[in-house]
Amino acid sequence: QLLIAAVAATMTSVAMADISISGAAKVNYTHVDNDGTVNDSDTFKQEMDLKIAGKSGDTSVTINFGGMDNSGSGSVATFNMEDSYVSTSIEGVNLKVGQWDNGNNALRASTRRGGKLSASTTVSGVTLTYDAANETDDTMKISGDVAGVALSFKDVKTGEDISVSTTLSGVKVSYLALNRDTADTDRSVFEVSGSFSGVDVKYASAEADTGVTLSGDTWMGDYENSAYTDDTSDSAVSAYDLSRGQDVSALSLKTSMAGNTVEFRNISISDVTGDDTTINKFIVTRALANGTTFEAIYADINDDGAATDNNSLDLELAVKF
Repeated sequence: QLLIAAVAATMTSVAMADISISGAAKVNYTHVDNDGTVNDSDTFKQEMDLKIAGKSGDTSVTINFGGMDNSGSGSVATFNMEDSYVSTSIEGVNLKVGQWDNGNNALRASTRRGGKLSASTTVSGVTLTYDAANETDDTMKISGDVAGVALSFKDVKTGEDISVSTTLSGVKVSYLALNRDTADTDRSVFEVSGSFSGVDVKYASAEADTGVTLSGDTWMGDYENSAYTDDTSDSAVSAYDLSRGQDVSALSLKTSMAGNTVEFRNISISDVTGDDTTINKFIVTRALANGTTFEAIYADINDDGAATDNNSLDLELAVKF
């Protein structure tokens, strides 16, 4: 009877534990047709993520694992613990401690580091957030909504980040500026988006001063290989490398057609003599009956340096669980 009771108690604790497992995986085949003397290439790549989350009351523990096969080079895939943090709430203050990725935006690449702390609270509709990774790398952010306009100001070690966004008659408008104390190192991006007659339209323009480089990874393009001044990230072999002072503008038109999502993107990279670039992308996405999502991307890169022109076809199968 004691043995039965012990086993029952163990099974009950497991059944009642608030634990979830989720993840995603994708595999890609990419063919690149290069101009000039550069050889064409065919690569297979894979990328996988696994997230484990446990919760007890207002406290949760999150661990994210991620792995990829070194961008198709043939190297054995590595699978590392990327994020691991504890989050909770104490007397109205939200706390998060550990390591995590702060996410990309159109201006700078993401960063991941350990020993981070984030504390935030909301008072009369105004949210105050304090972030720190060590004694010399702390920030203070104030954010809120004024008459339907979302505003935020973040004081960082080297300057300030300013964000403004709102929606007017169904059209979303946003502005983000990363202003830095060092001369000629400011960056900013303006974006407007809306839906018209069944077509989703987005336009964005990102600008960089002559002493800094755009290094984000968004729908405007992957530029994480670029040389930049105040960010660090894992570079991506497939990223398009920008130079200091180059600006980027992008237009996206997306609609549904015969069960597919069809998108056209035009990306213009300018402001460097002899190195202006136009990228056109045609993207078709379709959910399949087997639970995966298929995506085909045809991209044409036309660079002022003719030897670097290329077009590519990327076929992807992705799944989330």
